[in-house]
Amino acid sequence: MGRPDMAYFSFSQKIMKGEPIKVFNHGDMYRDFTYIDDIVTGVERILSNPPAKDGVRHKVYNIGNNNPEQLMYFIETLEKALSKATGKNILAEKEFLPMQPGDVPRTYASTAELERDFDFKPSTSIEDGLLRFAEWFVDYYKVQ
Repeated sequence: MGRPDMAYFSFSQKIMKGEPIKVFNHGDMYRDFTYIDDIVTGVERILSNPPAKDGVRHKVYNIGNNNPEQLMYFIETLEKALSKATGKNILAEKEFLPMQPGDVPRTYASTAELERDFDFKPSTSIEDGLLRFAEWFVDYYKVQ
């Protein structure tokens, strides 16, 4: 499952409907994608081991993959995952656009404190995560 507002979800919906996906900055962007199971594991570790040093009772941790992927690689990987899940050759129609005002070319999570305090770093690859999502998506929406 996933949030419908996230790129992998909205792109999948558009691709399967034959609608174009908007590719900003002509695809020259990098984003960090974190698989939900990794987030859940991180939250479980934090909840099970609250901070105890320096009198700190609460702390915020960034749970992310810390491995930004180029947007075009993400799209190609999603196409492959949807192709495998449907047994068809799936290619997205792409509408290449300039950078949106206020957007940035690269974002990713800094997980140094999570790794230091909990010896945990999300590890699900984008290939595995998108394939699991695509299989769920095809099954849940009964994609033919």
